[in-house]
Amino acid sequence: MDKRKSDTIIELNDIWYSYEEDRVILKELDFKLTDTDRVALLGPNGAGKTTLFHIIMGLLKPEKGEVIVFDKVRKNKNDFFEVRKRIGYLFQDSDDQLFSPTVIEDVAFGPLNLGIPRGEVRIIVSDVLKKLGLDGYENRITYKLSGGEKRLVALATVLAMKPEVLLLDEPVLGLDEEHKKRFINFLKDYNGSYLIISHDKDFIYQTTEKQYLLKDGVILEFD
Repeated sequence: MDKRKSDTIIELNDIWYSYEEDRVILKELDFKLTDTDRVALLGPNGAGKTTLFHIIMGLLKPEKGEVIVFDKVRKNKNDFFEVRKRIGYLFQDSDDQLFSPTVIEDVAFGPLNLGIPRGEVRIIVSDVLKKLGLDGYENRITYKLSGGEKRLVALATVLAMKPEVLLLDEPVLGLDEEHKKRFINFLKDYNGSYLIISHDKDFIYQTTEKQYLLKDGVILEFD
């Protein structure tokens, strides 16, 4: 990777969040992600990793603290419209991301909503599917796909929006070795920054350059 000066994309300052009064998930949490970062976020189940992604995307609101994305403080629902266009979020469960009858409809949904002409959208869909080794899948029935195929199609729906940053929640969970290899190869060629939640150590060490641990509500950097 080149050594150009990096710019901060995501900055979290003194973030607090709890699901119940006596169950604080995040506390005094600080974190930064730059446009050159390829980072893994580690931690046990229930540590708050997915919660942190939801806060970045505006799906949850912290009880306290400051969320800055693309140099703007984000507080209310309208503030996050731009964030959701520019950051691609891959959900942990692919079924939460796929809701159309066919692959082409799922992948085309986002670009069409942005007002991109249908002819151009077809090219985008074809290019993204080919990049992920899914060329020829356009007319496949989504719910009939294997778990690994669904995972890659879900990623295709994210990539079709041409995001500048990726948030990937357990991206290779349940994937066989072939689909996992496709995912790894894609990330190695990806030009943007990304933040990955994963328990797969082999995957993490092949795709990230820094690892952080979310523990007791705060983020610690590994040596």
